[in-house]
Amino acid sequence: MSVVILESTLTCPECGYTKTETMPTDACQWFYECEQCHTVLKPKPGDCCVYCSYGSVPCPPVQGQGKQSSCCN
Repeated sequence: MSVVILESTLTCPECGYTKTETMPTDACQWFYECEQCHTVLKPKPGDCCVYCSYGSVPCPPVQGQGKQSSCCN
């Protein structure tokens, strides 16, 4: 069994600002507002959450069960 990483660094696609956040383990995060430019990030098509789209580490369910898993099930 692999260790699930709970911190992921989100990178804003508009301004490049990065911030490390602790990912929720009990909910999907569909929106995230960039602290610098205030762009609201949403998951890219095919991704289940903003961490899978813009994070350095995918969300905990995807880490544990693979890309076919979804934190939103």
